[in-house]
Amino acid sequence: MNAPPRHILFDLGETLMRSRGDWDAIHEQADRALTESLRQSRIHLEPQRFRTRLHEYYEQRDKDFQETTYHFVLRELLKELGHADITESVIRSALDAMYAVTQTNWEIEDDTVETLQGLKSANYHIGILSNAGDDKDVQQIIESFGIRPFFDFVLTSAACFYRKPHPRAFEIALAHWSITPPEAVMVGDSLEADISGAKRLNMTAIWITRRAKFKDKDMHRIKPDFSLRKLSELFPTLERISLPRI
Repeated sequence: MNAPPRHILFDLGETLMRSRGDWDAIHEQADRALTESLRQSRIHLEPQRFRTRLHEYYEQRDKDFQETTYHFVLRELLKELGHADITESVIRSALDAMYAVTQTNWEIEDDTVETLQGLKSANYHIGILSNAGDDKDVQQIIESFGIRPFFDFVLTSAACFYRKPHPRAFEIALAHWSITPPEAVMVGDSLEADISGAKRLNMTAIWITRRAKFKDKDMHRIKPDFSLRKLSELFPTLERISLPRI
């Protein structure tokens, strides 16, 4: 019997961490924090106008799977409002104020650390591939949870331009290890982004279902190799996977 793959790619949101509560109130508070930061630089922006532009951005990236980032969206909106010469530090400060609020709505899953410890002790290589509109935000979350030492890398769509399920996002992640798709396993909660994206490249795909949101038609269209309720079921499942014969 061939040895199991030794490289594991994890999704982040709703896989390794979960949201504490409803996002609507959090986003409202976060938008106010961003606009208040801009106001300190004498730039007026209505929170609702910013949120409306974000929704347009969400719709576009869900179509082309390209991540232009929150930074770009904010800069372009401010340019339209006559602030073409705004400095990078002002934009970054506004985004940091927003993420200082949204980050409070994330908490690490109860079985994340134990799972990562087990994988690392068994000499698995571990990475993160996360769809996210701001790389700094994700890196700060990883630091706050104290889990960075477990990972060989933390790659976001904001840093590599492509969003899962675009194959290029997975290819860029796997290039960190210089391996082919069949040599890796993708673990995530999203049938479309994580599971479908991985399967297109012939990666083994493990679906974590406890916080998964999906449509019935997706269940019939997208077939993970394994479906698990929680991360603690992952290690014995990995032992059942064999690399393809070459």
